[in-house]
Amino acid sequence: MPASSFAYGAVSRAAKLGGALLLTTTLAQAEMVTVAALGDSLTAGYGLAQEDGFVPQLQAWLQDQGADVAVVNAGVSGDTTAGGLSRVAWTLTPDVDAMIVTLGGNDFLRGLDPAVSRANLDGILSAGQDAGVEMLLVGLSVGSNYGLDYKQEFEGMYATLAAKYDVPLYADFASGLRAAAGMQEGMSEFLQGDGIHPNAEGVAVIVAAMGPTVLDLVSSAK
Repeated sequence: MPASSFAYGAVSRAAKLGGALLLTTTLAQAEMVTVAALGDSLTAGYGLAQEDGFVPQLQAWLQDQGADVAVVNAGVSGDTTAGGLSRVAWTLTPDVDAMIVTLGGNDFLRGLDPAVSRANLDGILSAGQDAGVEMLLVGLSVGSNYGLDYKQEFEGMYATLAAKYDVPLYADFASGLRAAAGMQEGMSEFLQGDGIHPNAEGVAVIVAAMGPTVLDLVSSAK
């Protein structure tokens, strides 16, 4: 065989191999589901080492279940629903397949009108719907600091919006902690010193409880 033919054959085989590797890589990337977690300090991992935050622990839990998923931390400490609404457009990049919305805690702490919070969340879910991503809305169970009417209206807005947009609702971000604490004296063992934000163990409990619901979201986004 002439040297030139041998060289051509080698180049051709290399090109085919390179093409196959590129195709395999592209398919692998296409199969991975990217989930944006839009939230506040509970999502951002306030007060924790990076690997102990909600997003890293959630991603690790999902991957342990065999999910090919990347969870993007779109949490900003101190953010309200208004802040989430202002960020949702650039959070929903073309590679995002699904979005978890975990907002409202700071609205409650500030005593904001639930009607305003509901309108902001409505805008976030509308943006997600327009982007064609799967969504999970995460609600909150709050105290009666501002009266029972406020509590009912605030907690009720999540169910109302989930029904409007036909998206799954995880009713209470801290439900796993409440279940783990049972009838014991509060949830202090799962919280940081401020009594508000979960510690690493608390996040693990939250993730274990919420994980199956997020796994369903990932499956729906494939």
